[in-house]
Amino acid sequence: MQETPDQPVPFEPSGGKLRWILRCGWKGLCPRCGKGRMFKSWLKIVDKCDVCGLDYRFAAPDDGPAFFSLCIIALPLIFFVVWLQVAYDPPVWVHFVTSVPVMVLGTLLPLRPIKGWLVASQFVNRAQQAGTQALWAKLHGTDPNGNDFDQ
Repeated sequence: MQETPDQPVPFEPSGGKLRWILRCGWKGLCPRCGKGRMFKSWLKIVDKCDVCGLDYRFAAPDDGPAFFSLCIIALPLIFFVVWLQVAYDPPVWVHFVTSVPVMVLGTLLPLRPIKGWLVASQFVNRAQQAGTQALWAKLHGTDPNGNDFDQ
């Protein structure tokens, strides 16, 4: 089937939903076609996929990437910093050289893949807040009885 913006490519993940979500999120690819790019800058999502025309208005990861980055990555890193302090009692400059860069890089670098995974997960699982479909349709001028994920 030839891909055009007027004719959406059907979602057919090979290897299951989770593998598709992880692949698209990690590589920053469109969750519908797997070819177009999801990001136009570090964390800014494109308006539409340049390959299949998927409209990313559905994507609302909000503070999810920051939350997961802090809970999954920053908390273990804090234990490392505390262990370093307790075990060796280094001067403050050692923390500036080791702890600060580890914390900054450890929390900022995973933000993009986590955001990609959340957006891909929203699309693949057709996730939206309960009871908001009519309001969404009114705001965006779409069919209130249709599914906004099947544009």
